[in-house]
Amino acid sequence: MEFKRITWDNFIQCIELQVTEDQRKFISSNQHALAEAYIASDEGQVIITFAVYKEDNMIGFISMYYDDGNGNYDYSSYGIFKMMIDKRYQGMGYGKEMVLKATEYAKTFPRGKAKLVELTYKPENVVAKKIYNSLGFVETGEMLACGEVRAVLVL
Repeated sequence: MEFKRITWDNFIQCIELQVTEDQRKFISSNQHALAEAYIASDEGQVIITFAVYKEDNMIGFISMYYDDGNGNYDYSSYGIFKMMIDKRYQGMGYGKEMVLKATEYAKTFPRGKAKLVELTYKPENVVAKKIYNSLGFVETGEMLACGEVRAVLVL
């Protein structure tokens, strides 16, 4: 699996990736996520977006962020903001592989040191929860206003 920058050459293909109909309640479109990244960058926030490839086929999308904890290492983190596998490539273990790859990426500290990798998900998304739990993410007990639970992995 390889994370590649989104460029003019792969942008259209990236925004055309789709999840299954029943998964749409869990995730926004890739186009929406790219727009959020653009706006965040205008406000000085760091959102990192990648097209996800397996054997030269674009199979998904991931966006991550870096939070320096306002300079406090104890609160610094990398976060998985959004991830998706196109419906044509689901059920092949790529979701789990993508989370592992994102965690490996975070461990290289490309934007700065961090203590955690964090993510959120809807509690009814049992497939995501199973993947995250199997990789060592632990729910914090925190429920966000949007109805998602927060889970962390200590680096």
